[in-house]
Amino acid sequence: MSTHDTESPVRFDTKIAVLLREDLETWQRLNVTAFLVSGLGTQVPEVIGEPYEDADAVGYLPMFRQPVLVFQATKEELTRAHARAVSRALPRALFTSDLFGTGNDRDNRAAVRAVPTADLDLVGLAVYGPRNAVDKAVKGVRMHP
Repeated sequence: MSTHDTESPVRFDTKIAVLLREDLETWQRLNVTAFLVSGLGTQVPEVIGEPYEDADAVGYLPMFRQPVLVFQATKEELTRAHARAVSRALPRALFTSDLFGTGNDRDNRAAVRAVPTADLDLVGLAVYGPRNAVDKAVKGVRMHP
């Protein structure tokens, strides 16, 4: 790789966006974000970069190869973004208010399965895909403060 290649800004043609409902407590925002992004790496392996290693050759797990943009949204904006992501068949993860009352993956999945799409009480949504498609899905929301 030439010196120029290592100094050029890295541009991505894809985007990872996380939308959080504006009325969440701080601990909920952090918890929801962690859960949402955990799904992307398992189903969309190209979002994961190479493993890390420090100067003493201690290894670390690989992480996303690109930034995660976090947005704040109203309940209505989340519902609209979810519908857009579904209609564009974008890879997505969701977190509903019901999941705050469960304590494991099995119960989480059952809580989501019990609610029709139109009635989901979304508190968080992660979306991945081509930059333009994700931009259209999250149009109207603002960056998280």
